[in-house]
Amino acid sequence: MSSFIKSDKFKYFKNFLIGVGAAIVMVGALFKILSLEGGDIMLTIGLITEAILFLMLGILPPEKDYYWEKLYPGLDNYNARINPLTDGPMKAGSRPLNGEMVENQLGGMLGELQVMSKSMSSLKALQEVDFSKTKDQMAAMNNFSTRLNDAMASLSASVEDTKSYKDQIANLNKNLTSLNSVYGNILGAYKNMGGGAH
Repeated sequence: MSSFIKSDKFKYFKNFLIGVGAAIVMVGALFKILSLEGGDIMLTIGLITEAILFLMLGILPPEKDYYWEKLYPGLDNYNARINPLTDGPMKAGSRPLNGEMVENQLGGMLGELQVMSKSMSSLKALQEVDFSKTKDQMAAMNNFSTRLNDAMASLSASVEDTKSYKDQIANLNKNLTSLNSVYGNILGAYKNMGGGAH
């Protein structure tokens, strides 16, 4: 019975009866005021219908638009232990829902909204910036980048030239060492030859 009362069909039927009853009462009152035939019957039927409907509305519980307690069992109890259905069974160590916890969570949400508001203000300020000279600045940066690349290429070539020069000096040094050794041998042989003559 409870599920039928909360169903959309019952709500539609209830609204339909209230509307029809009110219409009958108004037409009956009009007929009665104008002293037309059938006014008494229509007024009586309409008033009885409305009385039954108002009695039914007084007995039935008030309608809820949302049933959040189905998703969060115990939400309608202030000290209930709340756990969303999506999280599965209640975890050990979970704390009951209380006013302070709700205030803290709402305070955190308010802080996040303030941060978002500041971000939106920053975006608005960025929107108001004049970018008309940006093209010239980009061209200047591109020119600087080109010159920097050329300088780096020249420096790299200089490093290669320096390395080549260093290699040539090392080869010359080896040749001089070899030549010095040959000269020493010749000088030694000459001394031996001169010593043998004496």
